[in-house]
This record gives sequence, structure tokens and C-alpha cells, in this order.
Amino acid sequence: MKQNGCPNGHSNGFIANGNVHIASEREEAKNDWEKNYRESFEETPLLAAVITYISYGVLVIFGYFRDILRNYGLETIHSKEPKIEGFVPLYQSFENFYTRNLYIRIRDCWNRPICSVPGAEVDLCDRVSHDYNWNFEFTGKKLKVLNLGSYNYLGFAENKGPCAEAAKAATLKYGVGICSSRQELGNLKIHQELEHLTAEFLGTEAAITFGMGFATNSMNIPIIMGKGCLILSDELNHASLVLGSRLSKSTVKVFKHNDMKSLENKLQEAVIYGQPRSHRPWKKILILVEGIYSMEGSIVRLPDVIALKKKYKAYLYLDEAHSIGAMGATGKGVVEYFGCNPKDVDIMMGTFTKSFAASGGYIAGSKKLIDFIRTHSHSAIYATSMSPPIAQQTISSMKIIMGKDGSNQGQKRIEQLAWNTRYFRRRLHELGFIIYGNQDSPVVPLLIFLPAKVA
Repeated sequence: MKQNGCPNGHSNGFIANGNVHIASEREEAKNDWEKNYRESFEETPLLAAVITYISYGVLVIFGYFRDILRNYGLETIHSKEPKIEGFVPLYQSFENFYTRNLYIRIRDCWNRPICSVPGAEVDLCDRVSHDYNWNFEFTGKKLKVLNLGSYNYLGFAENKGPCAEAAKAATLKYGVGICSSRQELGNLKIHQELEHLTAEFLGTEAAITFGMGFATNSMNIPIIMGKGCLILSDELNHASLVLGSRLSKSTVKVFKHNDMKSLENKLQEAVIYGQPRSHRPWKKILILVEGIYSMEGSIVRLPDVIALKKKYKAYLYLDEAHSIGAMGATGKGVVEYFGCNPKDVDIMMGTFTKSFAASGGYIAGSKKLIDFIRTHSHSAIYATSMSPPIAQQTISSMKIIMGKDGSNQGQKRIEQLAWNTRYFRRRLHELGFIIYGNQDSPVVPLLIFLPAKVA
């Protein structure tokens, strides 16, 4: 049976098998996934919040004091925007203030040059500064550190192994770049293979790929939506979704993060009142959500969203940039994680930049939808095609995940990621850290608060 498009007995164990009455089975299915759906957004302790505000306040006060010293020539000015006669400043003064007085103090912690693949450990180029972090000099030494900031979820970002060898072979066969768009001379056999494989992996009729993940959202949402259409967007959606929504010239309404009551209220208003002034029905209503939210570590309540989508006859656009490959028993994202039917998601979007260790993105769905996007998308018409070695890297890693290489390496990596995620979250919580997000989310936001601790 199905509940909100989610079949029972799926592999992650959220819904149990059983021959019971339809109504009770549906209720049990809903209760099961909600029972296992655990997210934590712990409130900041009052003392930590007060001390943090005071710390930044002190930094700002000292920053203004140092600016006064600079104006009187008592302190060296290391960075100052050149003034051109007749031109306004290129950026606001406070942006410059923040850089020279706050960020510069801890600049040595950021933008560290990496000289290795982003594996579990990375090599950093050691550097020193003799002018309080304004300039750096390399010492020629390397520093091996733990990698806690990479989206290399399954460890495919490697410089050796089957993926690297296949990418090397593709480079020798096709070259590095194509210098043409897909609709001109940039449509290679390797691109078609990638699209067929992506559709097979996701369980959809068809798929189309693009060379840039950000542009997959920002350049294609305007193709699907337009004037007279309504977009209901989660308040914490990625910037690419926000930009695509704005470029579409649709009316955009924001609902509270992962709040189904807020989403349903917006849907009810849209259906009852229609468009402003004219009160005509909306041409289309599109719900925009992400699988995993990259800054909060939360997972979309997909079964509930699908239920509302069906109830109010809206379309659903699901961005699986962080969940594809990293969620579900076989890495097929949050759709598999909740045991939902891929056909219940009208537009499935994702990127190859995380779990597949490549770049670019995809949109998958019905063949009619993909054919329309292929002939109207700015990314397909004007943008350069995906680089062949990048396409091959994606194909190779996806085949390993699917087990098409004849091994179980892909399954092992998926299971190891799931175990690592829960273990890492549990140990951080036991150590007293404040972390956000879902217990199964590989994105683990750790709140540090104090600038002194950041450095």
C-alpha cells in the first residue's frame, strides 16, 4: 500500500510490512516515519549568547578606535580602496570595516591552500604572516589535518582508483573542454550515457544534465515558471533556488522552514484567493524544497509535502544536491530514504558536486518535461557542455554506487557514511556541543559562537 505516495516495506525500515486494514496501515506508516524522524535545533544558552554579543561588540569598538588611529596616521593602513575621481565607492564602508578589523584577526584560519585530494585527511600548505595576517608567505612545508569541511560524502574525490583512471581515459579520448553548447557541437555520446544512467538511477523516465549545479536551478526554474505563477519556497532554500525564483518573475511566497502548517496555509490562500487584485486562479503552483538543507542539516518532511502537493494540486520541485548519493539504502536520496515513489516528485534536481566528486547538476522527471527543458533551457542553449572527464567521473562513481562495476564498494561506502553520521553526531552531543539537524543528515552544523573559539 501507499501513504502519501510512499510504499510500505521500504528498505530503511521506516514502514513495516504487514497485511492489515488499509486505513490502519496508512496510519501506522505515517506514525513509523515520524517516530524515526528526529531533528534537533537546541536553543543557544543565554550566557553563551550574551558573551558572544559582548565579544563582537568589543571587536567593533576596537575597530572604530583603530580606524581613528589610522585617520591620524598613528597606525599603518594596509588595505584601502583607491578613490577614483568622479566615482562612488565600489562597496559599502562597513564591508571594508569588517574585513580590516574583524576578519583580518582570524584570516589565517580561512582560505588555506590545499595541496592534496579532499579525503578524510588533507595536506595544507603551511604559511606565516609578519604583518598581522595582511600578507602570507609559504614556508614550503605541508601540514596534515582532518577534513571536516568537505562534501566528499562517499570518498570518490580521489587521484587514483577506477574513477580517476576512467576520467584520465576520457580526457585522452575527448579532451578537456568542448567549447560549444549542447545544442550546437557539444552533445557527445558520453553526455547521453550520463543522462540515461542518471534517469535509471533515479527511477525516472528521463534526465538532462548541466555543467554547473548552481545554474541548474537558477537557469531552469525561469523556464518552468513565469508571470501568473506562484512559487512556495522554504525560507531556508539555497541561493540558487532563490535566484531562479526571482528570475522567473513569478510571485514568490515563503513558508516557515519544514513547517507543514505554514505550507498548507499558503496553499489554502493560493487556492481560495488566487492572484492578487484579479483573483484569477494561478497558472501553476510550485513547491520548492531541498532534500537536505546544507546550513542547518535538516531533512525535508517529504511524505507530508507530497500529501499537500496532491491535496492542493501543486507541483513539487525537489533539490537533492546534498542528499543524492548520501541518503537512502542505495544512495537514491530522500525519496528512497522515506520510501516514496519518484513519480510523486514532479521535478527532481540534484548535483554531481558532492557524492559523485564531480561537478554539474541534473533535472529528472517525465520525458515530456525533460524534452521541454532541453529545447528551452538557457543552460542547454548558451552554456558550454560538461567537460568529458567530469562526465566520466560522474558515470564511474554512479556505476559503483549502483553496483554496476560488479562489486559492493558503493554499498559499503553508503553504509559507512550512515554509520559515521550517527556516530559523529552522537559523540559531539555527548561532549556537550550544540549541533543542528536530523540524526541521519551527513551535514552536521556545529555552533561555536565566540570569535576566539573560531580562531
